[in-house]
Amino acid sequence: MSLKSVMLSLLLSQALFLCGLPFFLQLRLYLNPLVIIVVWFCILLFVSFAVLFFRGETVRIPRPLWQAVLFGYSLSLLVLLFFRPEGQVYSYNLVPFSTILSYLSNDMNGLVSFYNLSANVGLFIPFGLYLLSREGKEPSDKRKFLYPLLSISGIEICQFVFRRGSLDVDDLILNMIGVYLGYVLYPLFTRVAVFRSGKVKG
Repeated sequence: MSLKSVMLSLLLSQALFLCGLPFFLQLRLYLNPLVIIVVWFCILLFVSFAVLFFRGETVRIPRPLWQAVLFGYSLSLLVLLFFRPEGQVYSYNLVPFSTILSYLSNDMNGLVSFYNLSANVGLFIPFGLYLLSREGKEPSDKRKFLYPLLSISGIEICQFVFRRGSLDVDDLILNMIGVYLGYVLYPLFTRVAVFRSGKVKG
């Protein structure tokens, strides 16, 4: 990864983040303030990947570092899901696509609808990438379906039981779409990210 790509990635990602900051700040009304950092991090990674991809460059990533990043990312998502501002309405929905259709209607705040739809898909793409990037034999189609399904279902149930969110089958559907997008995008991802074993050198 060249210095020019690093500088270009930083410049473009920060410009994009600053342009959207007035909208991102509104999300604090509905989610943990940590959402701003998560959005910034996701924009940085997405822009960096795009720059490297179109410049035909690669970056070598030690597997321990990749695992540590995914671990930290997962913790951040759990904070967003379980530690929300006071005054949230907790409910459940077991009717597929009813919540998604309400987001697509004009009955809800446009920013909140866009965030909920895009975040429920986009924030789970890394987990699809990670599952395919693990060393060893590629998981079977059954495991690629069951691993995320059981994990996401467990999170949804815990949110409802501990009154930290709503149990919604549409969230599960959107999250699973995100994981499967990760599977689809993995060949493109590996054109930029080259994994190597071994310890991270200080």
